[in-house]
Amino acid sequence: MGMRADRRRLIKAGFLALSLGASHVARGATMMAVRIWPAADYTRVTLESDKALQTRQTFIDSPPRLAVDIEGMELNPALRELVGKVQASDPNIAGIRVGQYSAHVVRLVIDLKRPIAPQVFTLQPVAAYAHRLVLDLYPTQAIDPLEQLIQERVSARASSPAAAPVAAANASDPLGELIARQSQKPPTPAPAPASTRRQEFEPPVASMDRPDHPARQTTPTDRLIVVAIDPGHGGEDPGAIGPGGTQEKDVVLKIAKMLRDRINASSVGGSPMRAYLTRDADYFVPLQVRVQKARRVQADLLVSIHADAFFTPQASGASVFALSQGAASSSAARWMAQKENKADLVGGINLGSQDAQVQHALLDMSTTAQIKDSLQLGKHLLHQIGGVGRLHKPRVEQAGFAVLKAPDIPSVLVETAFISNPLEEEKLRSESHQQKLTDALLRGIVEYFSRNPPLARNRSI
Repeated sequence: MGMRADRRRLIKAGFLALSLGASHVARGATMMAVRIWPAADYTRVTLESDKALQTRQTFIDSPPRLAVDIEGMELNPALRELVGKVQASDPNIAGIRVGQYSAHVVRLVIDLKRPIAPQVFTLQPVAAYAHRLVLDLYPTQAIDPLEQLIQERVSARASSPAAAPVAAANASDPLGELIARQSQKPPTPAPAPASTRRQEFEPPVASMDRPDHPARQTTPTDRLIVVAIDPGHGGEDPGAIGPGGTQEKDVVLKIAKMLRDRINASSVGGSPMRAYLTRDADYFVPLQVRVQKARRVQADLLVSIHADAFFTPQASGASVFALSQGAASSSAARWMAQKENKADLVGGINLGSQDAQVQHALLDMSTTAQIKDSLQLGKHLLHQIGGVGRLHKPRVEQAGFAVLKAPDIPSVLVETAFISNPLEEEKLRSESHQQKLTDALLRGIVEYFSRNPPLARNRSI
């Protein structure tokens, strides 16, 4: 009897194990979290699971929608949350439907507001993330950042009560001619130019031969000065997180917007200034795209804004970094560059993108002249920042920061403070300190341009 009882218990346990095994196979991966990051540039949908997901996707043109089948998946509360995460203001997604398409397949249908070129790819676990399935929804008619900046300039002029007639403005602002031409045409987005050299955006050289051409009647500084402001991290990449929970991506975006407003209200030697943000909301921008954006708007300089972090809370003070073609100026600078350059791994880029080789090549075109100008810019910024807070290092550091590798734009990276330091985290959260820091950055930028007037935008090649 004892042997038969033991056998029955073993058989029962075996059936239970088989049942659990079948349930596990049927369940497959478990969805842990879903996120949506809307932006005018593109909208990202992220599905985070405990295992890598297998998918099939179909894009339907009319009406535009993307269907994604996730294999080995059962509908759970996390997936259902995706429906309610769509914002009415999302420029790309109209809505999302989720359902159990078959026994082990969940189907997502993303209804779109405009034609989209979707990129669907997976990311391996990194930092605080498990496996991620990423759906990047890019508009087929991409926004041209130069045209966007021009339209902002046109709107600002139109709203100004003291705005001069366009014809008169053209005589004192070479970019005004481009603005006038653009404002007379319907805003049809143009494809990206083959080259992002500034000359590619300028009038033909032949047209400048006429003595009455506006470009021949101006001084080198008599035109619009464009400053690219790059708020670090964003979206899937929060950057450093302070002991009080403050996220770097949020703080630097606030500071960047403050600086944008101050720059737009400023001028240098009679030349108006205009700021351009590489991101103006909470979404991820790959490092090489930040460089490309600055070049597309013909920026005269780029300031990338960050908040530092270290393993211990004692580290404090602001820092300014420029690019180095060779070795870093210190081991700390090298460590900082390596940390910041990992943003693409955390934020997640599609390594299968067709532009990957072109983007990589762009980041290798640093120049000695650019680095020299960047060091000058960095010195002015460091001098002004030192007046509102402690400096971590009294000199401009150098290392191989990917975001600073625009070959024709003086570029610096400003670490505003150590967000890992509780006292400095509180300062970064303070609007009063943010304003003081922003004013210091503006003074440094104006000081730089006062001593290094920008070249005339229209010039012979």
